[in-house]
Amino acid sequence: MKELDTGKTYLITGGAGFIGYFLSKRLLEQGARVIGFDNLTDYYDVRLKEERLKYLMQHEKYTFVKGNLAEENDVRAVFEEYRPEIVVNLGAQAGVRYSIDHPESYIESNVIGFFRILEACRHYPVHHLVYASSSSVYGGNDKVPFETTDQVDRPVSLYAATKKSNELMAYSYCKLYGIKATGLRFFTVYGPLGRPDMAYFKFAKKIMEGEPIQIYNNGDMMRDFTYIDDIVTGVVNILCNPPAEDDLGAAYKIYNIGNHKPVKLMDFIETLERCLGREAVKEYLPMQPGDVYQTYADVSDLMRDYGFQPDTSIEDGLREFVAWFKEYYHYD
Repeated sequence: MKELDTGKTYLITGGAGFIGYFLSKRLLEQGARVIGFDNLTDYYDVRLKEERLKYLMQHEKYTFVKGNLAEENDVRAVFEEYRPEIVVNLGAQAGVRYSIDHPESYIESNVIGFFRILEACRHYPVHHLVYASSSSVYGGNDKVPFETTDQVDRPVSLYAATKKSNELMAYSYCKLYGIKATGLRFFTVYGPLGRPDMAYFKFAKKIMEGEPIQIYNNGDMMRDFTYIDDIVTGVVNILCNPPAEDDLGAAYKIYNIGNHKPVKLMDFIETLERCLGREAVKEYLPMQPGDVYQTYADVSDLMRDYGFQPDTSIEDGLREFVAWFKEYYHYD
């Protein structure tokens, strides 16, 4: 396995996002040149994205480009000017429930936007394209843990369907144009400076404000919560190690990237309560459209190929999140 090549230029779309920020930060700390690309949508508080960028832009090897993935000229321009050798496509419209009421934004960002990235990688050849898929592609699969060889033909949300489409689109471009691509199915990433639309972040804010938290499926759910530092280590190890060609001549691979230790939702909430020093007011609700009962990643191939070994406990991860959260929002 090759170590990170700091002589290469890394383009990270969704560069002001949660994973994009921490990945950029790690690459910059190791001496790499990073181009961040993001359109700074207001899906959640833009001030948090600006906070991330404020840190990144202190680095002389960091360049930020504001642009829209779905706009051909924006994407082509950044490839033309900076000629990235490694591309990490994290830019997307996130969120399962949001896709129920705002389907157009998912087609624009996740399908058309990803098509623009593939076309750019075709016309401005890169060494490796790494892109974000999602554990949501497994839908309501009952078999656990989820393996990348499982059937993923029955998505239960449009978000999941767009992520599965990304995998199919990437494979076709690998086969047709010789692009080398690795797709990563992320499992419930959490940590400091995270996404305010995610449950743990919403829970923390409501607990501190004394408001009830909404617990779906009456709390009977499990999630493979994965701490951001573990995710970033896994991604960094992959960047300079593109996959070999398969039997059809496509240099393409899909991996799960998760903690492979699902946690009961109520246990997670109890840990968050301890870290916050507050008890939640709980409101129990039925399962919501698009939700799934559990996520559970089989990461044995990622361990085998890249030495992936997530080791951050829920207690340690939430403690780090809460320390940042209280300071950022000025809670005592």
